[in-house]
Amino acid sequence: MPDTVTLTRDEAEDLVRAALVAAGTSPENADPVARALIGAEIDGQGGHGLSRVASYTAQARTGKVNGDAEPMLRRVAPAFLAIDADNGFAYRALDMAIAALADAAGETGIAAAAITRSHHCGQAGRHVEALAERGCVALLFANTPKAMAPWGGDAPLFGTNPIAFAAPVPDQPPLVIDLSLSKVARGKIMAAGKRGETIPEGWALDASGAPTTDPKAALAGSMVPMGDAKGAALAMMVEILAVALTGANPSLTASSFFEAEGDPPGVGQLLIAIDTSRVAGDGFRHAMQTLAEQVSAQDGTRLPGSRRLANRQNAEVEGLTVPVAVVDEIRALGGTV
Repeated sequence: MPDTVTLTRDEAEDLVRAALVAAGTSPENADPVARALIGAEIDGQGGHGLSRVASYTAQARTGKVNGDAEPMLRRVAPAFLAIDADNGFAYRALDMAIAALADAAGETGIAAAAITRSHHCGQAGRHVEALAERGCVALLFANTPKAMAPWGGDAPLFGTNPIAFAAPVPDQPPLVIDLSLSKVARGKIMAAGKRGETIPEGWALDASGAPTTDPKAALAGSMVPMGDAKGAALAMMVEILAVALTGANPSLTASSFFEAEGDPPGVGQLLIAIDTSRVAGDGFRHAMQTLAEQVSAQDGTRLPGSRRLANRQNAEVEGLTVPVAVVDEIRALGGTV
C-alpha cells in the first residue's frame, strides 16, 4: 500500500471542508478555512495547512471556535475599518477585510482594518498577497498565544507574533515577505519532542530562563526571538498594533490555538493597505521593477517567496501529494471512512 496519495486542489479542499462541516462549522465559514489551509499546504507551509485540521475541528466541536460566526464590519472612519470576527475562524473576517481595504485604499490612499475576537490567521503572507494583487502595498500584524519572554526575562509574554508584507511587482507575482518573530517555529520543537530528539542550543529557554536543548523544557519555557533583543522589540511592537489598537486579547491571556478546551483565543490582526498610485505613481512600478532585477541579478539570490511560487506551479501540474495517514485521519473527522 502506498504511503502517499495525490489530490487535486479541489479534492483537498473538499476533504477539509467536509471535516469542518461535520464538526459543526457552517459552509460559509468552512469554505475560506479550507481554501486557506490547502493554499498553505501547496505553498510548502505545512504548519499552517493540513496539520491544523484536527485541532480546528476539535475546537469547533467544543465551541472554542464559533462555527456559525458572522463577522461584522464597521467603518469607524473614512480609512479605518473595525471587524469583529465573532470568535470564529479568522479567514472569513480576513477575506472581508481584504475586500473592504482594497476599495477603501482606492478612495483614501491608505486604509487599515482592525480585527478582534479572532483566531489563528494561518499563512500570514496569503492575506497581504491578496491585497498586492489588487495594486496595494500591504502589511499584516497578528498576535498569537504567549511563547516568548521579553528580552532578558524568563516568562513568556509575547506570542511569536507574525509580520507579513507584500508589494506589487510589474509583470510578476507580488513580492511577499512572511515571518514570525521567534528564531524557529514552535512546531519544530514540538516535532523534535515527538521524535525523542534534542534541539539545538539557542532555539529556546527553559522555565528559569536558561538555554535548553530539551524540547519538553523548551515548551514549558519560552522561544528565543529572532535577532535576540531586536526580535523581542518587534514582538512588543506587534502586540501594540494587533492588540492595543484592536481591542483583542493580549498574547499573555490568549488561549492555545491547539487545545480544544477553554475560552476562545480572541486574538487580533491589523491589516494596512496603501494605494501605490497615490504618491509615486508610475515611479513605484519602475522602482519595484529595478529592485527586483537588481536582487535577481546576483548569483545565489532569489526574491522572497519564489519557492512558494514554484510549489504552486508544481501542484498545478502534478497535484498535492499527502501522506495517506493524514488523508485517512481527515476523512474520519468528516465521517467519510
